[in-house]
Amino acid sequence: MSFLWPQFLWLLAVLPLLLVLYVWLLRRKKKLAVRYASLSIVHEAMGAGQSLRRHLPPLLFLLAIAAMLIAAARPMASVVLPSNQQTIILAMDVSGSMRAEDVKPNRLVAAQEAAKGFIKDLPRHVKVGVVAFAGSANVAQLPTTNREDLNAAIDSFQLQRATATGNAIVVSLATLFPNAGIDISTFGSPGRQQLQGVPIDQAQRPKPAEVAPVPPGSYSSAAIIMLTDGQRTTGVDPMEAAKAAADRGVRVYTVGVGTVSGETIGFEGWSMRVRLDEETLKAVATSTAAEYFYAGTATDLKKVYETLSSRLTVEKKETEISALFALGAALLALLSAGLSLLWFNRIL
Repeated sequence: MSFLWPQFLWLLAVLPLLLVLYVWLLRRKKKLAVRYASLSIVHEAMGAGQSLRRHLPPLLFLLAIAAMLIAAARPMASVVLPSNQQTIILAMDVSGSMRAEDVKPNRLVAAQEAAKGFIKDLPRHVKVGVVAFAGSANVAQLPTTNREDLNAAIDSFQLQRATATGNAIVVSLATLFPNAGIDISTFGSPGRQQLQGVPIDQAQRPKPAEVAPVPPGSYSSAAIIMLTDGQRTTGVDPMEAAKAAADRGVRVYTVGVGTVSGETIGFEGWSMRVRLDEETLKAVATSTAAEYFYAGTATDLKKVYETLSSRLTVEKKETEISALFALGAALLALLSAGLSLLWFNRIL
């Protein structure tokens, strides 16, 4: 727990002085009581047999003062609250390697089922968009709260060649910020076409959209979840795309599926060897203040999405709790006064 105004905590030093004052008043009362001729009156004055009742109301009042002083220091605490995450983009790999059956029944089907389960468990107000990527990246479904449209978009995936993880991040960002001028052509090297009479290294390309960088992960209204089973073979450098996300405060959670060591897979008469690039996926997640998850089986993949669902729907926030201490002080003061009136017909 931290405090916005910690200087007020010095006032807690008054409490021991109040305790000394209370003890002094008790002794003074004792000295006055022995002047009475009747011992029964002395016992009544001293509250014989009622020591607990005698001291409880002042003790409660002392605790009330302590709570009020702590409230004055404006305490802050980490509290789990519902997240204000409004939009989540699912960027899903549909490259040919996703037909591998090391994740049953195969990587693509397992990813589709896990993604649909993830969407089902999200609060209804959260919008979800779907980006499918292989050699290029395309928006399969714009952000929506319609779960049926999202499921239909996920079921319509068609396997393609190559893997462009950087493109997936860029298209996801462009979907989140449609008016920000984010375009793949502004990333990396110029296109392959050479302008007439101009060398390719001198060809002009659109300037990237300028943005004032914010702390990574500070944009709490949206997040990107990218699932892939291979390493980038074409397109934008994923680290460059991750920097663009980090500059906008958007977290990019990465999920790796498949073998880290590599596996040879056949697709449409082609034979390819795919390897999960965990190093890059971890770097993308770290640079955007997010996390990387590895899913080696369908069960692991389902658990990953369950974890992400809980992370994205609730979050820890530093919240001022001075009102709670003020309420506690008021209740303690009322209880102290009530017990004093009930037992002694006076307040303290």
